[in-house]
Order: sequence, then structure tokens, then C-alpha cells
Amino acid sequence: MLQQAKACSIRPKITSMVNKILLKGKRFLTSPQDSVLSAATIIMIMVVVSRVLGLVRQRALAHFFVPNDLSLFFAAFRLPDLVFEVLVFGTFSSAFIPVFTRSLKKGEKNAWETAGIVVNIGLLIFVVTSILLSLSAHSAYAIFAPGFSGANRETIVYLARILFAAQGFFVVSYVLTGVLESSRRFLIPALAPLFYNLGIILGTIILAPKLGLLAPAIGVVFGALAHFLIQLPLAMKLGFRFIPSLKLTSEVRKIGKLAAPRVIETLFLQVSKTAELFFSSLLTTASYTYFTFGNSLQLVPVGLFGTSIAKAALPTLARQAESLQNFKRTLFSALYDMNFFIIPIATVLIVLRIPLVRLIYGTDIFSWEATVQTGYVVSAFGMGIVFQAVNALLARSFYALHDTKTPVVVSITCLLLVIFFDFVFIRILRFDVWGLAAAFSLGSFFQSVTLFYLINKRLGEGNFFRMLFPIFKSIFAALGSGLVMYFLLKFFDRSVWIKRISFIPTLEATKSLHFDSFVLDTRYTINLLILTVFVAIIGAVIYIFLSLVFKSDQVWNFFSMVKRLLGRKVYPVPSKETESIVPPPTDTAT
Repeated sequence: MLQQAKACSIRPKITSMVNKILLKGKRFLTSPQDSVLSAATIIMIMVVVSRVLGLVRQRALAHFFVPNDLSLFFAAFRLPDLVFEVLVFGTFSSAFIPVFTRSLKKGEKNAWETAGIVVNIGLLIFVVTSILLSLSAHSAYAIFAPGFSGANRETIVYLARILFAAQGFFVVSYVLTGVLESSRRFLIPALAPLFYNLGIILGTIILAPKLGLLAPAIGVVFGALAHFLIQLPLAMKLGFRFIPSLKLTSEVRKIGKLAAPRVIETLFLQVSKTAELFFSSLLTTASYTYFTFGNSLQLVPVGLFGTSIAKAALPTLARQAESLQNFKRTLFSALYDMNFFIIPIATVLIVLRIPLVRLIYGTDIFSWEATVQTGYVVSAFGMGIVFQAVNALLARSFYALHDTKTPVVVSITCLLLVIFFDFVFIRILRFDVWGLAAAFSLGSFFQSVTLFYLINKRLGEGNFFRMLFPIFKSIFAALGSGLVMYFLLKFFDRSVWIKRISFIPTLEATKSLHFDSFVLDTRYTINLLILTVFVAIIGAVIYIFLSLVFKSDQVWNFFSMVKRLLGRKVYPVPSKETESIVPPPTDTAT
């Protein structure tokens, strides 16, 4: 009886504890993020997980399919992606969030009606366009990918028609993403890509032995469905409803007006991506796989420190559009912090390209030639990673000011340059597939410089080069870090000493060294992992040290962010004892 009484008294306590945990979990998932930094932190964490899963997805594909077959699967995405990017992404990245955010201020009923109508219009346009393109897919791929013919083209067309179904779910899902991000709920939208990648991974692992390339295509459909379903409950809780209406309200027309330039820009971007498929198909069948794998790797830092910060900043910038002083403080704080994080990561990708490609894609059927070619692509993309991230933020700063024309004109001009460089590098200079990545990086450079100059001029912030000074500090710190990493990578790699493929074994000071006593045999995965992690950590320490030497404000923002996670703050040491300790100007913006 006593034991029963104790058990009865314990059960309510356990139930209460479980309920509290569930309540806290629910609040964590559904609570809004009130600052750019908190929102960006949530997005960054989930982007890291999503990008890692994306690499796991590519690793799973590389495990089951050789590069020649994977090129067919990746090529099949071209038409469905074109429709999705132009119709959906072009609209929601520039027009929906600013208009929906302002509508919420005026009244929720009007805002939710706008969201429902946009879903209906988007689905209607998508269904009609998808049917027409599916019927003409064979002819389209004959133009887009002339290097793929016969059975290869038939496979591409078959897979593309299946992938169109996945994009239909995304039409609705990205409306929900816009709704949640406008309400400053960033966690659930950041979780959605995880389920998308899991769908592809599970589809590939479970079905590939029996269905071949059809398996990842089916995984894409189920992943897209999961992307939609994970966001639906919270969106409906906030007020979203499906409504039977195609009414062109003032808000819907405003979205269309703002989106039109961005849609045109996105269309040109898709032309550029189609050109990449076109030129890579003329090289070798496997080239498009090398390009896609290299692109997947470089998208990790772009998504982590580019897209995440830009997405987190857009609602805040939109609210501050009428207060230019606050707008400038938020924009430049985000810009400098973004560069502080992404520049050293770009350096790591360039220096450690071969070890990273081997660790991520190095399956039994992914050859050394495939590793080298993919490594070249990663390096070429690495030169432009910073500019891609900057473009994401600067373009959204114009969107927040309800100016979509300026970034669109700049983007289209630079995309035309990219296509021109594609032709020059591949058809005239006869570069391998890495030339396509180099062309994209070069175009991104021109775009970021132009956008920065124009936004700086519009905000009346002052001297162009003076505003770039904090970024130059990060660049010089990364250069020093990169040189150290390169030396360490070559010094501790056994193959460098045996094959004498570096300058280090030829140095007089190293000729008396017994290198077998300190080098690692990187033919083994664990040794390669140890060397890569060791070199990257040393590079990070050198970068932080040089940033302190150069008196970078961003390094203190980094320390403050770390300390905030631990519940404490750190500020830079004042240059004089009489000065008070205050947060750097960029810290207050977040």
C-alpha cells in the first residue's frame, strides 16, 4: 500500500514535468525572434544542419550512382527548377514578405486573405506552365543539354516529369515560409529543408537498389511534401487559411508589381544556370556532376552566413525603411559581420578543397579524377563565395526600400556577363568545368561591388572605400590564415614528401628531417580527417589573432555573440584607461 501511495504521488510530478518540457518545446518552436541576431542564429543553426544533410544527400547519391548517371538526375532538375525559381522564389524573396509585413500592421484579416489568394494564383500558373513544359520536355532538353542524347535524354525527360510534382508542393510551402518569416517565426521554416533532404536521402537508400535513378526522384517528391506539411500547422495557428478566391486586391497587385522586376532577374539567372548545363554537357557526361557537387559544397557557407543573415535582416530592414539611420546601422552591421564569418570559410574551401571533397564525396565509385575535377570547381566557387553572400544582403536592402528595379538591373547585367564568361572560358580558352564556376564568381564580384556602391550612395553613408575598410581587415586576416593553413597541409601530408609535389621537401632546412616520424598517411580516412580538422582549427586561431591585431570590431561582436550564448558579454578593451567600456556601434544594431 505504501509503495502504491508513493507511485501515485510520483505520477503527477512526472506528468507535470513532461507537460512543462512539452510547453517549453512548443514555445521554442513557435515563439517569434525579436532581433536580427537571434533570428540569424536560429537560421544559421538550422542551415548548418540542413546543409550538412544536403552533403549527406549528395554522399548517398555518390554511393549508389557513378558521376555519369548522376549528371542525368541533376540535369532533370533544370526545367522544374526553372519554373519554381521564376514563379515562386522570384516572388517571395523580394515582394511577398515586405507587402505581407505591412499588411499585418494594417489588419490581420486583409493580410491572410492576401496570402490565400497568392497561393491560388501561384498554383494556377504553376499547373498550366508545368503541363506545357512536361509535354515539350524532350525538345527543351535537346536545346538545354545537347551533349546528352539518345537513352540519356529519355532518362532526363522521364525524371523531369516526376520532379514537376515536387515543385507543386513548394509553391504552397514557400507562401507559408513567407508568412512565418514575416511573423518573425524563423525556426519552423528553417526546419523545413531538413525534411526535404531527409526525403531524398531515405528515398535513395531504400529504393535505389531496385529503382535506380527513379529512387531519388521519388524521394524529392516526398521531401517536398514534408517541407510543406511541417510548416502548415503553425501557419494555420497564426491565421493562414486556404480560400476559394483569385481576387486581385491592391496588396496582390502590389506584390505582382514589386515581383515583376525580380521575376525577370530570376529568369535571367535561370538562363545562366541553363547555360551551365549547356556548356558542361559539351565537355563530358560527368562534368555536370562535378559542377553540381562543387556547388553543393560552396553553398554551405553561402547559406549559413549569406542567406541566413539576409533573410533574418529583411523583416527588420523593411520595418526600418522610414528611418534611414536605423536602416543603415542594421545593414552595415549585418554586412560586416557576414564578411567576418564567411571570408575565412571561403579561404578554408580554397586551401582544403581536395581533403574536403575526398571526405564528403570519396566513395568507392568516386574516382581520383572526379575528386580533382570537383576540387577545382570548389576553388573557383570559393573565390566568389563572399560576393554571393554580400549580394543576398544588399539585394534585400533594396527590396526593403521597395526598390526591386535597381538590384534587378544590376543582376541581369552581371548574369549576361557570366554567360559571356562561360562561353569564353569553355569554348575559347578550353577550360575544364571549373571555368563555369570561375565565370559565376567573376560575375558575382561585379554585382556585389556595384550594389554596394549604389546602396552606399543612396544612403549617403560617405566614402566608398572607407566603408569597405572593415571588410579589408577580414580579407588580410584570412590571407595570413590561408598561408599558414597551406603550409601546414603540405608539411604534414606524407604524399607531399614522397611524391615531392610541393616546394616544402626542396627547402634546405627540411632535407635533414625524418618526415615519417611526423607526417600522416592521408590515404586513410581517419588520418585525412585529423589533418583537415587540425589545419582548419589552426587557421581559425590565426584568423582570430590577426583580426585582433588589425583591431577589427567584428571580432568583438563574435566574442559577444559567444558570451551571450553563455549568458555573459565581452567588449573590446578601451585604448585609454579614461575611456568607458561601451559596446561597439555595430553591436547595438542586433
